[in-house]
Amino acid sequence: MEMQTSQAQDLAQAPRAPARRTAVRTIFAGSIGNTVEWFDWSVYTVFAVYFSKQFFPGQDSTAALMSTFAVFAIGFFMRPLGGWLIGAFSDRYGRRSALTLCIMMMAGSSFVIAILPTYAQIGIWAPVLMTVARMVQGLSVGGEYGAATTYLTESAPAARRGFYGSFLYFSIAAGLLLASGMAWLMTRYMTPEALHEYGWRIPFFLGGCGSLFGFWLRHGVDETQAFTRLKAAGEIRRRSLGWVWRHHRGAMLRLMGSTVLPAFSFYLFVSYMPVYAMRKGGVPPELAFQASAIAIALFMLALPLCGALSDRLGRRPQLVAFALANLLFLYPVVSLLDADFRTLLLIECFGMLTYALYASIAPSIMAEWFDTQVRGVGIGAAYNLVVALIGGTTPYLLTWLSSRGQEGWFFLYVGCGAFVTLVTFCKMPETRGMPLR
Repeated sequence: MEMQTSQAQDLAQAPRAPARRTAVRTIFAGSIGNTVEWFDWSVYTVFAVYFSKQFFPGQDSTAALMSTFAVFAIGFFMRPLGGWLIGAFSDRYGRRSALTLCIMMMAGSSFVIAILPTYAQIGIWAPVLMTVARMVQGLSVGGEYGAATTYLTESAPAARRGFYGSFLYFSIAAGLLLASGMAWLMTRYMTPEALHEYGWRIPFFLGGCGSLFGFWLRHGVDETQAFTRLKAAGEIRRRSLGWVWRHHRGAMLRLMGSTVLPAFSFYLFVSYMPVYAMRKGGVPPELAFQASAIAIALFMLALPLCGALSDRLGRRPQLVAFALANLLFLYPVVSLLDADFRTLLLIECFGMLTYALYASIAPSIMAEWFDTQVRGVGIGAAYNLVVALIGGTTPYLLTWLSSRGQEGWFFLYVGCGAFVTLVTFCKMPETRGMPLR
């Protein structure tokens, strides 16, 4: 009897280990490349204060920084194009092929920036080539989001899609944390002169190397079963963006409305807050990047927990809480900014932990709104359009307004966006546990 009981237990446990290993492999394959992609993308903003005058010379440091962020915005405006083109490529040729293409584009552009001569060396070609490299990175990141979202969510069991999808932003946060951590260490152990002269090139070179490693990892992963079934059934069709708009207009409008506030939150608290704290609050660079790194680390830890919670309680409660918190408290919290490290850390934690409520389940709700045959282009185009218009201009707009002492107008603008997103969340259908179409 004991032997039979033991055999029964072994049989019951046998499938779990392979299933668990498969889950880990799927999550790792879908997210690891995303980490190096976002490291490459974010180091531009993190180190902009050090290289801005080398490519956009002038007596006014604010004008040079604004020119640098203008190129940042141009890269963002390539994201909808990347989301559309690479999303269509993903829906036609597979998620794995799209992920591989994205990471190679990022690797090449990062190496170009790492070795790019300055304005003093090649004149106008320096900012031109910098802009072209950022445009390629924008195409890459725009395609990456849709491809990685579809890969993770299509690979997930319906009952655990929120948990699986949370690792998309977990991997993004890992790349951002590496960028912030590197900035923290470099500003602590390198002189400002060294950072301005050559130090800012180091993270771009390392990012390019990391992208090559990500390519090697992604090249060997399996295609998702959802896309494989669609291909086997002969249902792969070339769908124009106009066709997707006509047949999935409700889903695209819902996605765009739900992305307005997140676009502000992400690029305010992740990309620009350290720079804003240094310029506006007088926070030393090493402390600004330290606060950012700690907040991003806490954000990473919160993501799987929030994703798993949404699989139990539903998507909508968390999303409404995120929008309400920012609508009511964003401006009062950011207004506390001064040179105190603890205050800056509190501001960063507020932004990142409320953002975790959304980011943990954003891939899941987006995937649940679209059919498999148009999921890549539907998510990629709609999401990146809003991010380009709002997230890409956030650093530039806040720099311009803060130089005139008019930050209040910016936060009123963000409040309007929070209201739009709140209404979208309140009206969206609950999609927890639904099978993908």
